Amino acid sequence: MHPKALLDACADLVAQVLKFDHPADATVARFFREHRSLGPRERATLTDTVYAVVRRKLLYEHLAGSGSGARERRLAILGFAAPRDFLKSALTEQEKAWLDACDAVDPATLLERHRHNLPEWLATALKEQVGDDFWPLVQSLGELAPLDLRVNALTDKRDDVLQELALAGIPAKPTPYSPWGLRLDGKPSLAKVDAFARGAVEVQDEGSQLLALLTDARRGQMVVDFCAGAGGKTLALGAAMRNTGRLYAFDTSGHRLDNLKPRLARSKLSNVHPAAIAHERDDRIKRLAGKIDRVIVDAPCSGLGTLRRNPDLKWRQAPQTLAEVTKLQAAILESAARLLKPGGRIVYATCSLLRAENEDIAAAFTAAHRDFRRLSVQELLEGHKIAAAASLCSADGQDLRLWPHRHGTDGFYAAAWEKVQ
Repeated sequence: MHPKALLDACADLVAQVLKFDHPADATVARFFREHRSLGPRERATLTDTVYAVVRRKLLYEHLAGSGSGARERRLAILGFAAPRDFLKSALTEQEKAWLDACDAVDPATLLERHRHNLPEWLATALKEQVGDDFWPLVQSLGELAPLDLRVNALTDKRDDVLQELALAGIPAKPTPYSPWGLRLDGKPSLAKVDAFARGAVEVQDEGSQLLALLTDARRGQMVVDFCAGAGGKTLALGAAMRNTGRLYAFDTSGHRLDNLKPRLARSKLSNVHPAAIAHERDDRIKRLAGKIDRVIVDAPCSGLGTLRRNPDLKWRQAPQTLAEVTKLQAAILESAARLLKPGGRIVYATCSLLRAENEDIAAAFTAAHRDFRRLSVQELLEGHKIAAAASLCSADGQDLRLWPHRHGTDGFYAAAWEKVQ
């Protein structure tokens, strides 16, 4: 595609994404469906440009104010994910001079908001939580997330898959914490890789793998993944159960559960039972009350721990929506806890960075339930021989607290309880 045409397409897509009517990935996918003639390189440039603009929205809007022409075009120029010579061949002389002036801006002269590129309410909350780690966290959230895989422990061993991927020309290394994880060098297409096609590996962030490990599902148990989504943790739990017992994958979205079907077919698991539920008090939940050994609640949340992958979330969330989400999280945890039999374990988790969705929810549940004993996540991880378990947890060892800048994972939180009576 000619540089001018590609830049015009980028500007068009930037305009659509910045409406924030839908998740950025959905808007990009729709754009590609409407422009099927785009090749892989054009699609990559369009995607990377849009995500660069979303990541640095406040900075680029500030710089764009000194230029001329359509706002979306100026933003697309600033974020354009291609060599400068290629880009400049699409620009007017005035635009070239403006871009050179933008490139010459000293970051030290910028306002704080133009350096962290976060909405003010979120920046304030994170500063209060992490203190001196704020800027390292901001830097990590602006970077691209690695591609992690989980080896299917039911069918394969990690070292064998590592060698298989190397022979296929896909460099990888073991993840530092999860015993099932592999981290790839770059983001190769996996669709035609035999290890993926036959279900030996699934894409899953290392932090998400650790949540499944904390649940500690075992052979022959009755287990519930309460907010299963597309089933990443469901599949990890099923493999840990060695394809025995009964594993329910519940979600209120049948569409998300549909995405589990092809993954389930590859996994060779037959103990998984997906089921769409109307809400957290669905009759299916009531029928299982007091019968379940393990429950994991990966609750609906702001998703702010995944900003490396979904940077648009920081612009699509607000304190008002956060208040609604925390009410839902508390209600879901309350309902899920009724499933447990005495001696059973429940794990509450989110991919959020915010205390309101994490520690505050766990503390309220603990205070309201004398029949549940809080478990030390550090001790649970040490029981699985996880390296540096203490570094993955809160200072008291009670909670799992994963941070992109410290652990190289998405941001995750988890707390665990055992039902005692």
